[in-house]
Amino acid sequence: MDEEKLYAARLRAVRARPYLASALFALHVVESARARTMAVDRHWRCYVAPAFVASTPIEELASVWVHEVSHLLRDHHGRGDRYAAEHGLTGPGERLRMNIAADCEINDDVYGDGLPVPSGAVLPTNLRMAPGQLMEDYLALFTLGPWTDGYAWLDCGSGADGGRREWDLGADGAHGLTEHERDAVRFRVAEAINGHPGDVPRGWRRWAEEAFHPPQPWRELLGAAVRAAAGSSGPGGDYTYGKPARRATALPGVILPALRRSPPRVCVVIDTSRSVSDEELGTALLEVTAIGRAAGGRSRVSVVSCDAAAGIAHPLCRAEGITLIGGGGTDLRAGFAQARRMRPDVFVVLTDGWTPWPAAPPGRTVVGLFRRRAQDDGEYCFPPDWARTVRIG
Repeated sequence: MDEEKLYAARLRAVRARPYLASALFALHVVESARARTMAVDRHWRCYVAPAFVASTPIEELASVWVHEVSHLLRDHHGRGDRYAAEHGLTGPGERLRMNIAADCEINDDVYGDGLPVPSGAVLPTNLRMAPGQLMEDYLALFTLGPWTDGYAWLDCGSGADGGRREWDLGADGAHGLTEHERDAVRFRVAEAINGHPGDVPRGWRRWAEEAFHPPQPWRELLGAAVRAAAGSSGPGGDYTYGKPARRATALPGVILPALRRSPPRVCVVIDTSRSVSDEELGTALLEVTAIGRAAGGRSRVSVVSCDAAAGIAHPLCRAEGITLIGGGGTDLRAGFAQARRMRPDVFVVLTDGWTPWPAAPPGRTVVGLFRRRAQDDGEYCFPPDWARTVRIG
């Protein structure tokens, strides 16, 4: 296989789409004559046919690189599995239909600006469908028939539709990424997209906004609590000449300052006890990023990790840089005591709830509660009434 040509095409893809660089370099290439073109599996391996590399111009190879990694970033394999389970779909025909629908989601805005449309690429307009929709939307709009006969050869691998291929190395094969590594790649790409929104197509902007922060009642509740703290009376105001005072009309010729209030301070207490899983801790860090946005900036947010004892309160710079210390029992009263020293306007607690709670409310408190089956039994201690509680997950 002409590896020099293949990797040169990847560099060309990175140059055209720099925000996808982390994902493109995370793919591990596996030479495979059984793959028709290029295909990916859910463990971030890219299976490449040598004949395809030899016969395809380097410009189109760059486009195919971006196309294949897009399947993995947008979790088409997981979404395909869920759609099949919800609608009772089985068989290779349905998996082909999912592959076509996933391609339509990607191809409607991924090309252009240095990436030509590869020959044979399926577009929504080819199937008489409007662009700009998701894979699930397209699946409800077409079936296999005369319009799709020209795409029977299409096979982007199990990473595109969730169906296992014979050439897949599987979870135990070499050079596959773990679930946490895959999430880390997606997070870096989403952050790169959010950092350069004006240079990114609308489909990718939508993905970056929803990939780790899908709409949830939890965030609506947090936003309401933060807005309530910002609008409450009390200390924290300052005067500014940046806008006129409401009473300025009473004193013509005199410039009066207006009262300005600082954005609310938020302290996030994260339960790091043994009963909280690594996956839930990862979710907590993602929530911290959303909290920083809701609070009006990272500089207004501090984070305390707590099991039976509270750690030091850290200012929020980057969520992935926060060290979570714990692994023992749970007593969030220590976390609240540490958080009080920061004098926040809003307390946010991320926990599974198996903990003693303070007898008196420390202030406005929102509890994000990780779900537990055992929460239905009589021994479980739910958060107190003075906290606004919402279940996460």
